Amino acid sequence: MPKQPVVSATELVKALQKMGFSKVAQKGSHIKLKDGRGRTAIIPNHKAIKPGTLKKGILNPLGISVEDLIKYL
Repeated sequence: MPKQPVVSATELVKALQKMGFSKVAQKGSHIKLKDGRGRTAIIPNHKAIKPGTLKKGILNPLGISVEDLIKYL
């Protein structure tokens, strides 16, 4: 398994948009994305997203692996 990258919110949003997500809302420092299958991602708008937040809070609930994310970065 490749090492988990350190990404910013901007980079993560761009990668998720390439995967079919679109930005639907932003409230404060959180960006809300949805895709055609009804999956929702809430991304904290920070310069560097913590590794635990990225893997356990964003990627795992969406069913996206670290390898898949790296392909789209």
